Amino acid sequence: MNTATALPTASQLHHGDALIEISNIPTGSVDLIFADPPYLLSNGGTTCQGGQRVSVNKGRWDRSAGLNEDLQFHQEWLRHCYRVLADTGSLWVSGSYHSIHTCGFAALSLGYHIINEVTWFKPNAAPNLGCRCFTASHETLLWLAKGKGKRYRYTFNYESMRHGDFPRDQLKSPGKQMRSVWSIPTPPRREKFYGKHPTQKPLALLDRIILASSNPGDLVLDPFMGSGTTGVSAIANGRRFIGIEQDSEFFQLASARVDAAQKEVV
Repeated sequence: MNTATALPTASQLHHGDALIEISNIPTGSVDLIFADPPYLLSNGGTTCQGGQRVSVNKGRWDRSAGLNEDLQFHQEWLRHCYRVLADTGSLWVSGSYHSIHTCGFAALSLGYHIINEVTWFKPNAAPNLGCRCFTASHETLLWLAKGKGKRYRYTFNYESMRHGDFPRDQLKSPGKQMRSVWSIPTPPRREKFYGKHPTQKPLALLDRIILASSNPGDLVLDPFMGSGTTGVSAIANGRRFIGIEQDSEFFQLASARVDAAQKEVV
C-alpha cells in the first residue's frame, strides 16, 4: 500500500506520477493545493538564461500534445485534486500564457470557482532575445475554490495579508489591502543552493499563498513538486505537506531542500 494513504504529521514526498499518487490520498483531506503543472512550451525555441541564449526544451514532460490532449491532461489532474480537496479548501494554479488559460477553462468545466486571478510580476525577468514581441515578465496565478451551486467556503487570512510581516518578501505599503499584482523577484541564488529547476518559484511567492489560504497545522499538497519550494514554505510556516514529483533529478533536489527545512524547524 502506498504510504500516501496515511496523512502526514510533517511531510511526505512521493516519487511517481501525480495522477497515480493522488489517487491514494483520502477524499477531502487536503486544505490547500498549489499546482505548477507543465507549461507545455518545449517547442524547439530559445530563451535567455544568465545572459545566454539557451533552449526552452525542458524535457518530454513539457511537450504539448495538441490543444485537445493538453486540455484532457489538465482536466484529469484537476479532477483528482477536486476529490482530495476539502470543501473549505482552495487550489492555486500557476502558469504562463502557454498553459494558464487552458487550466482555467478545465477548472471551470469541473465546477471550480475562480476567487481571484493574481499577476506575479517579475521585476528581474529575463530579456526578450527575439525582439518580436513584448518581454514576458509575469505569470498568472488562479485561486480556485470548490463550487457547483453552493456557497463557497475557503480560508482567506485577510488581516494577515494586510498587516503581515513576510521575512522573505519585499511587500510595500503594509497596512493596506493587498492587491492582485504581486511584484516578487525570481528565486535568488541562495534558494538554488541544492540545484536548479527551470520553473522554480521563489519562497516569497509561496509564503504569501500559504499564509493567505491556510492555517497552522493544515495539509498542503503540491502534485508537481519540482524543486520543493512549496514544501519548504509549508514547513517553515507550520503546515503539513505532501509533495509528488516524477522526475528523479528534481525529486532528489526537492528532497534535499525539504529535509534541510525540516532540520531548521526542529
